[in-house]
Amino acid sequence: MFSKETYINRRNRLQSDIGSGIILLPGNDDCGMNYRDNIYPFRQDSSFLYFTGIDRPGLTFVIDINNNREILFGNEATIEEIMWTGPVDSLASQAALAGISDIRPLSQLDSFLTQAANQRHIHFLPPYRAEHTLKLAAWLNIPAKEVAAQVSVPLIKAVVSQRATKSAEEIVQIEIGVNTTIDMQLKAMELAAAGVTETEIAGRLQAVAIAAGGNISFPVILTANGQFLHNHPHKTAFQDGQLVLCDCGAENAMRYAGDLTRTHPVNKKFTTAQREIYDIVYNAYQAAADAVKPGVRFKDIHLLACEQIAAGMIALGLMKGNARDAVAAGAHALFFPCGLGHMLGLDIHDMEGLGEEYVGYTDQLKKSTAFGLKSLRLGRELEEGFVLTIEPGIYFNPLLTAAWEAEGRHKDFICYDKLSAYHHFGGVRLEDNFLVTATGSRLLGRPFAKTATEIEDLIAQ
Repeated sequence: MFSKETYINRRNRLQSDIGSGIILLPGNDDCGMNYRDNIYPFRQDSSFLYFTGIDRPGLTFVIDINNNREILFGNEATIEEIMWTGPVDSLASQAALAGISDIRPLSQLDSFLTQAANQRHIHFLPPYRAEHTLKLAAWLNIPAKEVAAQVSVPLIKAVVSQRATKSAEEIVQIEIGVNTTIDMQLKAMELAAAGVTETEIAGRLQAVAIAAGGNISFPVILTANGQFLHNHPHKTAFQDGQLVLCDCGAENAMRYAGDLTRTHPVNKKFTTAQREIYDIVYNAYQAAADAVKPGVRFKDIHLLACEQIAAGMIALGLMKGNARDAVAAGAHALFFPCGLGHMLGLDIHDMEGLGEEYVGYTDQLKKSTAFGLKSLRLGRELEEGFVLTIEPGIYFNPLLTAAWEAEGRHKDFICYDKLSAYHHFGGVRLEDNFLVTATGSRLLGRPFAKTATEIEDLIAQ
């Protein structure tokens, strides 16, 4: 946990921003995998964690703004529970570390909220677990299908306003996650070889994250089929001549995440075609990274990277015409159909559960519905203290290519006759994590190979 003052200050600001009513922050519960007592690894709700620091199941936190009260509802571990787990810190002691003194049994929560709902507005965030929806429906005495319509937009905006800007102590935690993620990437490079399966490597990467004191921040993406953007590992064995696309992240002990992607050759050396594509991706990455600074719209940085990709593909003869015109028309999205990056923090796509329209966009800048741009999770002007990913890529998806060619889509920009040679290429992605500073940006984590030559030199060791 951070200092008690950190959590008190966060909650004070939240109360000030909301002004009146009840702020309701349910924590997560244990969840059974195939029966109740065989549980998934516990993961606390990120906003609950942000404002309390308490990482244990079965809790709900309430801020009664009008009466200036903070109440943590939960139960102390019983002797029968401790019989299975061993001694655990008391709930009261953990709450004290967060500056919370009013602890009440969970059995009192229903009556408290029923009474409060008759007197004051109850603010809550969008639920993303079914049990939270059902709990909220019962507490508020409304049908479950109406819960989503009653979430508090003022609370969403207040939480986003705080969590979007990372403090110095948060940056320390994020860099721990990033550096463990680098260790995961190094393990992938060490293990990748012809005959080794995707699942063999992915399992070893998760072990790296767990051994560092946390866990993975999202399921490992490690594949020879990099043309599929979130292709999780299968029992496919790598073959000579293929590329390994590894997109992975570690979550540290305080739940702060790293998220890095590297693409490297099974044979330790890129082929000429692989290096050509990799260099285009690297140039787009570098142009985007150089453009990051406060006041710049991330959407514009995304479009800059798209133009770099289009220009490189035109130089290779895979596209034609003018790069800027091709991007304006959306032709580049055949090869780069996703967004350039996203916010990063306690969530791998930070706060995405609160709504991309609030996290990545503003009332003045709405999210596009165009193919490619609709996958851009972050478009708003950048501010000092934001942490984000830069992750351009080029993907040769033969299914998408065939569909576009059959429609004659963007034939003035795409050289379809040249693409058959790339049907088995896969994809290339390069991703790092950046902190927006007062004058530009800072790469997070220790130095790690990025260029094609650096990667070849690293995996040859």
